[in-house]
Amino acid sequence: MNRSKSLAATSKSITAMARKRSSKTTLIFFLLLSLLAFLSFLPVFASLPSLPSYSHSHDLHFHLPRHQRLHRRQKISVRKFEIAEDKFWKDGKPFQIIGGDLHYFRVLPEYWEDRLLRAKALGLNTVQTYIPWNLHETEAGKLVFEGIADLVSFLKLCQKLGLLVMLRAGPYICAEWDLGGFPAWLLSIHPDVRLRSSDPAYLQKVEGWWGVLLPKVAPLLYGNGGPIIMVQIENEFGSCGNDKAYLSHLVKLARGHLGEDIILYTTDGGSRETLEKGTIQGDGVFAAVDFTTGDNPWPIFKLQKQFNSPGKSPPLSSEFYTGWLTHWSEKMARTDADFTAAALEKIMLQNGSVVLYMAHGGTNFGFYNGANTGADESDYKPDLTSYDYDAPITESGDVDNAKFKAIRRVMGKFSSVSLPSVPPNNKKTGYGSIQLKRTAFLFDLLDEIDPLHIVEAESPTAMEYLNQMFGFVLYVSEYVAKTGGSKLVIPKVHDRAQVFISCSPEVNGGQVSYVGTLERWSNQAINLPNVKCVSSTSLFILVENMGRVNYGPYIFDRKGILSSVYVDGSVLKRWKMISIPFHNLNEVPKFNPVIQVASKFHKVSAGKKLEHKSVGVGGPSFYTGHFSIDTKTEVTDTYISLRGWGKGIAFVNEFNIGRYWPTSGPQCNLYIPAPILRQGENVLVIFELESPNPELMVDSVDQPDFTCGPGQASVHQNEDGKASASLLTPNPLGLRTF
Repeated sequence: MNRSKSLAATSKSITAMARKRSSKTTLIFFLLLSLLAFLSFLPVFASLPSLPSYSHSHDLHFHLPRHQRLHRRQKISVRKFEIAEDKFWKDGKPFQIIGGDLHYFRVLPEYWEDRLLRAKALGLNTVQTYIPWNLHETEAGKLVFEGIADLVSFLKLCQKLGLLVMLRAGPYICAEWDLGGFPAWLLSIHPDVRLRSSDPAYLQKVEGWWGVLLPKVAPLLYGNGGPIIMVQIENEFGSCGNDKAYLSHLVKLARGHLGEDIILYTTDGGSRETLEKGTIQGDGVFAAVDFTTGDNPWPIFKLQKQFNSPGKSPPLSSEFYTGWLTHWSEKMARTDADFTAAALEKIMLQNGSVVLYMAHGGTNFGFYNGANTGADESDYKPDLTSYDYDAPITESGDVDNAKFKAIRRVMGKFSSVSLPSVPPNNKKTGYGSIQLKRTAFLFDLLDEIDPLHIVEAESPTAMEYLNQMFGFVLYVSEYVAKTGGSKLVIPKVHDRAQVFISCSPEVNGGQVSYVGTLERWSNQAINLPNVKCVSSTSLFILVENMGRVNYGPYIFDRKGILSSVYVDGSVLKRWKMISIPFHNLNEVPKFNPVIQVASKFHKVSAGKKLEHKSVGVGGPSFYTGHFSIDTKTEVTDTYISLRGWGKGIAFVNEFNIGRYWPTSGPQCNLYIPAPILRQGENVLVIFELESPNPELMVDSVDQPDFTCGPGQASVHQNEDGKASASLLTPNPLGLRTF
């Protein structure tokens, strides 16, 4: 029985008996009763926190009836975030969520506090973040929660800064992140695991992941003294399927680890169809909505009510779009600041809650960018390295812009406290031109690789089955060329394949020639020239994983050559496969034969000029340059401009800062946060796939640039002098065959 109810019943019983006694006896009993009651409540008073609200309401409090004073005292002592009367309630008071997405995995840990303080200055009281499973479990059973994956430190920092947290635990997150946050090793399991379903094999992996994750965050729930007020189940499932058993299983798992008090929520598009498929009615799960910025929000919030229990539907737009994503070859997505702010105010004017997507976008460092598809899976659209998102806080943290100011003005009208002052933009420095030199040609490295590290099979093997999740795979085979040339067809390649051929070493020293590129989105046959080899011709296909699909029906997205390879209509057999994974954001490959050999070449080249067997300057090669920051100079953010280069990836001080592709655009410059840099010498390494800047020069500049594209692409000349759209010169490049 509740202690207050027990005491009240005892008091009534004693009072009834007291009426039968004399007035003197009654007075004695009353005094004794009052003393006992007072003493019995001393521990209660002692355990209550010291709250500011007591001081300004002290007189009113003690003029209330005793049972109301007791109820109020207990209510104040409970730390609780809940839903009632179609409102959010925080510690017994109505609360309007003014939130924004800010993803810890797109910001270096050294900058977490900087970005969170800028979010507070924007007017936010809540931060929403996804948890990408693939960042934390890079290999099956190998869990990572350090560095940029230190989720707990990020959550504690939010609390330290007075920000609440809405946690999007997945297991699927979308987020324009590789495979929607799923670890790519799920694609290597036989038989195929059905993602986002009740497939027992899939659920077993989810249970293992959440069995580690959720106990880590449970102590940080709001009711346990932490900042987490809500935890999301899955993400926009109504746009994917209708497996209610799967969603209910996730709820059961979450409740088992997090308890009954935490608010679990779903997010779905604001249509009846998506809400019917994606919500979990009857399990006490709050259904939130998202919709296009500029839509009339209130009919959608009215629809939202139909998918929540009576009184349990506070209006919440859990993804209010401040901008939009951008794919390679598109113009940079931009949205008007005043239009965005006006749409936001329409929600907040009627006490609606809102979460900006994004408040701060950040960067897709490493190989973690996602991709989308259009009409079919060949209509493939990979995302930029930058995840600026045209958010009010830019990729580098800048806030001196029209969108930040417009949104802050709206937020300020509804904030219960004065907004913090706006910090200045972080300083950025252009460190000047960086001269590079070619330190290794990819094909020069192959002779140095131990055959034990080369996988052989009758047919090409997907990247995931080679236990390689990111980067590149080199596929090697042989064919007999026909007079007049041959035709190469690969029906299914993910995502981009550069094709080279070579004769044996007895013919022209085994030089290799580029013959064309196959792209997932424009896959066409390639004509293989007759190079008059004495015997068979070696075929080299370098396939790049450009990011797995993160949304839609084609999310099950393996990489590499995924079909037979045909030369003149015949299936090509007997393949050799060499993994070229490189460093990713928070992992180092266990063994990378190509990079190991490239490192050796780099050390040799530091002392003397290498004489490569290759001819010309095009083709997949490693380039290295150095730049210094004076020991008396403050280290600040910078960008490296890749204008004039073709396509590839860049590393600064062994940190993978991402992909570049200025010939496709729109991104010209890659953002380099100051924590990656150091006073003294800094090392830039580029793996260029096509053709480098003729001067082998890269510029360190102090601002972003999203104006690159096909119109800015360099034009190469064929041997006959005609302009060509080819990405490589057709000059033969040296290589010895196996």
